[in-house]
Amino acid sequence: QVQLQESGPGLVKPSQTLSLTCTVSGASIAAGQYYWNWIRQPPGKGLEWIGYINYNGITYYRPTLESRTSISRDTSKNQITLQLTSVTPEDTAVYYCTLTNGIVMLFPKSLSDFASWGQGTQVTVSS
Repeated sequence: QVQLQESGPGLVKPSQTLSLTCTVSGASIAAGQYYWNWIRQPPGKGLEWIGYINYNGITYYRPTLESRTSISRDTSKNQITLQLTSVTPEDTAVYYCTLTNGIVMLFPKSLSDFASWGQGTQVTVSS
């Protein structure tokens, strides 16, 4: 069973960079046909897909966030990292690390659209 655990600061100041780490257990992030996604849910809104890095290390980002987003991986630690630069209060959300196997999920409706997901971490952007 694949398990994902997000970690990072819960409070970020406007204009700074948000950095989150997803630690994966139960599977290698470089194996299979895995796509490792970051998604978020702003307060009172639905899920928003941010981007993915796949088993080959290829990344793809939401076009509206692409200029501010970077997803990378550390295969020695089996971790996925999200960096979002120049944050504003509109970036306040619960951030999730999720897994799809062999498919791309750009418009998720619920967490159950994914094969696995972490518990989520609240990030608030405020001065």
